Amino acid sequence: MSPQPAPTDAPMPPPGFELLQAGGPFMQVNGPLYARRDGAAVRFGLRVEQRHCNPMGILHGGMMASFCDMLLPMAVLGQPGPVKGHFLPTISLQIDYLAPSPLGCWLEGTGELLRATRSLVFAQGLVSADGTPCARVSGVFKIGPPLPDNFTG
Repeated sequence: MSPQPAPTDAPMPPPGFELLQAGGPFMQVNGPLYARRDGAAVRFGLRVEQRHCNPMGILHGGMMASFCDMLLPMAVLGQPGPVKGHFLPTISLQIDYLAPSPLGCWLEGTGELLRATRSLVFAQGLVSADGTPCARVSGVFKIGPPLPDNFTG
């Protein structure tokens, strides 16, 4: 299944963001997600569409959780050491919802590696909606098997 293209009437992502071709079928249907690499750092983005919203017209908490569950592993995936090039399944994900993310806003997140052991990764991140902090996230991930050679995340 190929990623869903951005709707033609949706505003384009900010300069430097490219369509992310990772996350499997679930994120391909629920995205599209975007990424921008600044050296070793990765910024993650999503334009909040109607299908991402709850009945109040703000990003559904479950979609924010999915966004964050992609953000943290992708942000640390290229780090040197035991993390580099490995699948990072989620063990624990904690999210503090700080502010609403309204329909049409640009959601953008950053993450950082706090610590990696031989088998676990600890990371944290911050997500903003049009520049306003809207979620703080931390997670623990298992260092899984190596990613396939054709992985493009």
